[in-house]
Amino acid sequence: MGLIIDFIDETNEITEEQMDLLEQLLNTAADGENVRDGAEVSITFVDNEKIREINRDYRGKDQPTDVISFALEEMGEGEIEVVGVDLPPVLGDIIISVPKARQQAEEYGHSFMRELGFLAVHGFLHLLGYDHETEEEEKVMFAKQEEILQKYGLKR
Repeated sequence: MGLIIDFIDETNEITEEQMDLLEQLLNTAADGENVRDGAEVSITFVDNEKIREINRDYRGKDQPTDVISFALEEMGEGEIEVVGVDLPPVLGDIIISVPKARQQAEEYGHSFMRELGFLAVHGFLHLLGYDHETEEEEKVMFAKQEEILQKYGLKR
């Protein structure tokens, strides 16, 4: 069964085939991280304007970025934990800027698909609690990203 991924493409630029590849890629990542079957993730593809607003409103940075993720696992205020019901987790949302991904693919000289894959995996690892605030964390997270992309065959 694997992950349940809800794709929302606000740009109408992402093909069915690209979504299938991302789904397989994130399932490769989920297997390696022992994520439970049926865990849910949403991936939304947006333009630079939209991601700039999100970046400004939630992170205080008034500029477009490539990917933002929102983890949903923490219990929010006033949420009631349902005891005894063992539902697969809703991991959260990954938001990717399509124009930024195209621009970065060009800058790095690799395919748009490789860049999309990289951003999706990067966002996914954030949802699982990985971070890159310190040099040590960055080493771990970036090695993990590279390992997943290589394993799946999305090389630079």
